[in-house]
Amino acid sequence: MTAQTALLQGTALLEEAGIAVPRLTAEVLLAHALRRERVYLFAHPEHELAEVEWLHYGRYLHERLKGKPTQYITKRQEFYGREFRVTPDVLIPRPETEHVVEIALRKGGRRILDVGTGSGALAVTLQLETGADVWATDISPGAATVAAANARTLGARVGVLVCDLMESVAPGSMDLIVSNPPYVPLTQRSGLQREVRDFEPHVALFGGATGLELYGRIVADAPRVLRSGGWLVMELGFGCADHVAALLRGWDAVTVEPDLAGIPRVIAACRKQDRSTG
Repeated sequence: MTAQTALLQGTALLEEAGIAVPRLTAEVLLAHALRRERVYLFAHPEHELAEVEWLHYGRYLHERLKGKPTQYITKRQEFYGREFRVTPDVLIPRPETEHVVEIALRKGGRRILDVGTGSGALAVTLQLETGADVWATDISPGAATVAAANARTLGARVGVLVCDLMESVAPGSMDLIVSNPPYVPLTQRSGLQREVRDFEPHVALFGGATGLELYGRIVADAPRVLRSGGWLVMELGFGCADHVAALLRGWDAVTVEPDLAGIPRVIAACRKQDRSTG
């Protein structure tokens, strides 16, 4: 079987099953089976699949048809122009989270903390973009292992801690805290896409009954960890901007930044300056 025929058959199967972007998905899975980049498929449509390549491709298609996200099959996801390894221990990085990077880069800081790091996408990206001293925390040992491996592979100096939010972080030690916390309400669990509900880690998805519990805990502890005048930057779940802004009453320069679709996506706030430091 040629690569072109395999693509046509795979696309048809995925389309019939209602899988989004079936052609692109077939291309990604076939390229992964061939251990090639997608461009190879366009340049060599006549490539004859070896038996092992066909077996791998068939298994990948079967997994995707069962709902397993493509990124967990290929174990890869791009974020901010870099390729990160992902496993079922971590949330798949979304393009929307790149807005957190953009806002964080505006705020700056020599010591940065990523709370609930998952794959390490935020921590690794900010370290490589700024050269700052960066730490990352996660309550999941599996996620911390993935984040540390991504940091090593991409050459980022990131210290990874296994702890609940910021409990192991020293007082006044950070200039900037970033986080993409779990913010899906448990009440919305049944309405999630099966790829998310059945495969992504629930500890990284659900923020309690209302989706706001982790925001509340982060906002409550951030003043302890931030230096005077330090910044807190967090991704926002859909419809929770007003609630999170209310939690930040008493902070300075609270701003909400929309994404390209105009949806409130990132909230930033500055810890009040200590009177002794102006």
